[in-house]
Amino acid sequence: MRLKRFLILAPVILILGLLQSYFWVPTYETQTTGNPERVLKFIEASIGDAKILNPILNADSASSRIAGLVFEGLLDLDEDLNLRGRLATDWTVTEIAYLLVNEQARFPDGVRVTPQRLEARIKSAMETGRPEGLRELVADIRLLAPEKQTKTISVTAEDGKPVSITAQVEVPARLQFSLRRVDQDFFERLKPVIGPQYDRGLSLDKWIKVPSLEHRRLLAARYDELLPVFEHNPVILFTLRKGVYFHDGHEFDAGDVKFTYEAIMNPENLSPRTSDFEPIKEVQVIDAHTARVVYKRLFSPAINAWTMGIVPEHLLNADALRREMDERGLSAAARAAFGMRDSEFNRNPIGVGPFRFVQWQSDEMIHLTRNDDYWEGPPQYRDYYYRVIPDPLTQEVEFRTGAIDAYGPEPHQVARYERDQAYQAFSNPAFSYVYIGYNNRHPLFTDKRVRRALGMAIDADEIIKYVIYGQGEHTTGPYPKNTEWYDHSIRPLPYDPQQALRILEELGWKKNAEGWLEKNGKVFEFNLITNHGNLVRKQIMTIAQNDWRKIGIKCNTQLFEWAVFLQDFVNPGKFDALILGWSMGVDPDLYQIWHSSQSHPYQLNFVGYRNPKADALILRIRREYNQDRQREMTHRLHRLIADDQPYTFLYAPLTTLVLDKKIVMMEDDGSYTKLKPTKSGSLYFYFNRWKKLVFTPEF
Repeated sequence: MRLKRFLILAPVILILGLLQSYFWVPTYETQTTGNPERVLKFIEASIGDAKILNPILNADSASSRIAGLVFEGLLDLDEDLNLRGRLATDWTVTEIAYLLVNEQARFPDGVRVTPQRLEARIKSAMETGRPEGLRELVADIRLLAPEKQTKTISVTAEDGKPVSITAQVEVPARLQFSLRRVDQDFFERLKPVIGPQYDRGLSLDKWIKVPSLEHRRLLAARYDELLPVFEHNPVILFTLRKGVYFHDGHEFDAGDVKFTYEAIMNPENLSPRTSDFEPIKEVQVIDAHTARVVYKRLFSPAINAWTMGIVPEHLLNADALRREMDERGLSAAARAAFGMRDSEFNRNPIGVGPFRFVQWQSDEMIHLTRNDDYWEGPPQYRDYYYRVIPDPLTQEVEFRTGAIDAYGPEPHQVARYERDQAYQAFSNPAFSYVYIGYNNRHPLFTDKRVRRALGMAIDADEIIKYVIYGQGEHTTGPYPKNTEWYDHSIRPLPYDPQQALRILEELGWKKNAEGWLEKNGKVFEFNLITNHGNLVRKQIMTIAQNDWRKIGIKCNTQLFEWAVFLQDFVNPGKFDALILGWSMGVDPDLYQIWHSSQSHPYQLNFVGYRNPKADALILRIRREYNQDRQREMTHRLHRLIADDQPYTFLYAPLTTLVLDKKIVMMEDDGSYTKLKPTKSGSLYFYFNRWKKLVFTPEF
């Protein structure tokens, strides 16, 4: 009897407890009544803590989020994803080009080249207007006398280890051209004057001296880097903003820009940003508010590196680090190993951004407060809190009770939040896409018509509707949909299994007695793989397998742990087909993913895509500084890759952020409007203007 009563009463008591908890949890209105300062705080959550709050050292998204509020770069991207000035008010891009005088060469009329004749003929061509456009492009020409230079270059020895070799270079006479803009075709323009074979047969080794025969052998393939016949040096002249101060009151100047670059390139600091700044030849301090950046070669993506936060020289230079070691009383052994990564600055950052660092409680929260002296005006919020909440369910509960202010729902939750009148939800295409990649080296997939047929047999609409709950958009190529590099005129592959089958039949594939496609006695069979732990990819795998089975293709599927998936299959290129996704940036450079030179083991073109036309376009895009010409070329590249179908491009996922409707954007006149995303889909672009009201506005 007692057991029966317990079984009856227990559910009742539990329900009453849950009801009590519901009414006990304070609503947002109750919170603001008891704590009116709550509206001055913005609180967001993440599943993981930050690692290191130094923009030149961090590599994780949590650290980057905090660093983006504490620090500021020379540039950033505006609402339309174009560069705009931040710590730099202005910047100009020009070029210094060098032409080595090849006295072994002859002009087109047979006269031997000398330094004086070369200079005279090019100047004469400019005066006559032939070649066309040369006079408008070239601002100045100078003949440089021979000089000696010491250059160090890193090469790979036969044992695979890097070797640093110092060479003495006896640079012969050169012509220096000051160009009004960067022109990757400048030396092509000169060919009517200097001849199309100006550099043929030129031996560089007589001007390059190295310590040993072994070093000479290792350097032989790199002579053109030590002494280029045709040299492009793009130059960016930054005019820096005056009256900007770090949070400790020290004024920002060009020395901080130069120091930031040198700290990144210092191998002791192990900066993950090194590759972004490697193309730089030198950073020159012209004066306190002018910095000149000279590049080694044409590489247009390099300018985007200056969106990274600038660090304070006075707090991180060698003298500052020595003072810190003294204050901390470090031993001799500890001092010998001490570097920027060991500095307390990384947990107590000082920048010039809109928020100042206050506190970091590991695995709990990071607290920032607004910078009232921020050059663009202080943010609306007084405090910013970054809370670590590993469990997504807990995040949602805290969001719905008002304990945090933003929540990124799972795809299946989005529709519910969009219907809820208490919230505002913003969904936009992410800078990413999901695809099925085919190993283009595999005999089954070498013909692009086969790859097209495979794509046409897959119902991408079914994947978008049922797997990701409509939180995705069709995509057709290698660029993010919300950039100007994406060609929206290219239509997605149609879902047409009958046409897919006809294409394969035209290529000689016929169904056998068991219903499988067969050619020359071999069944159309391959393995499709992806990684464990990603339910969406697993479901895509099942849909693709079933869709291909319908037209007679035998697809076997396997899941692997992430480390095994990468190490044993992706990196060495030992797979038939796989399901993966790319997270992209805003730059149009696709060299690492699509250029044929990057298709070796442990490189990112692991599907082995090779197309000489694509290679040429990729190289021209990364050397082009004119945005209009870049756009035209990226659309051509998009169309070329879409036609080749090395991937079946499935969809670009949508990212959704949900906030309380009480959060608005303040205007200059004191009025407020509804939050709005930028072209990239980012809401946080306007974060400094956000404010939380004590009531729900009517929009």
